[in-house]
Amino acid sequence: MPAPATPTIGVLALQGDVREHLHVLESLGVRPLAVRRESELASVDGMVVPGGESTTIAKLLRIFDLLDPLRARIADGLPVFGTCAGMILLADRIEDGTADQETLGGLDITVRRNAFGRQVDSFETSLDFAGLTDPVHAVFIRAPWVESVGEGVDVLARVGEDPAHGRAAGRIVAVRQGPLMATSFHPEVGGDGRVHRLFVDLVNQRLAQP
Repeated sequence: MPAPATPTIGVLALQGDVREHLHVLESLGVRPLAVRRESELASVDGMVVPGGESTTIAKLLRIFDLLDPLRARIADGLPVFGTCAGMILLADRIEDGTADQETLGGLDITVRRNAFGRQVDSFETSLDFAGLTDPVHAVFIRAPWVESVGEGVDVLARVGEDPAHGRAAGRIVAVRQGPLMATSFHPEVGGDGRVHRLFVDLVNQRLAQP
């Protein structure tokens, strides 16, 4: 029986932590690809939409003629992993967004932009994450959180109920719906590739389907 092919996983390379995601993916043994053109998008088995500034990334998706092609591939079942701004871009609904803000959509969630506060309110914490034995070290930078989820969405992580977390305690910060996955935090920071590994597993599951 032939060995399974190495999946190609793209990282949307218009703004944000592109290099960090590419490095983590390479360390996991997949073929990473910086995606800026529709021809590159057509060749990937999965996509990462990194953190950055969600409205800027949405505008750049339009400028680079990638918004509609990526929407179409998501609708066709492409596995996509969004982090921070990427979570906002995958959300079907946004609180505190701009009047003209566009998203890729696909995740039946409502996200609140900059919910944790400004850059100076960035913080780090440990999270219990579904599917992982040990807690994940999570870095939040001007991060969103999930206000509500639809029936088909699995909650993967919440901020701990520790009173030190204030109004963030208990908030949803990681979700999955079918082949789509998103985190409020930046798992590409800190050298722990386990969250990315869960996404690679989603990609491989998709490739294994007849």
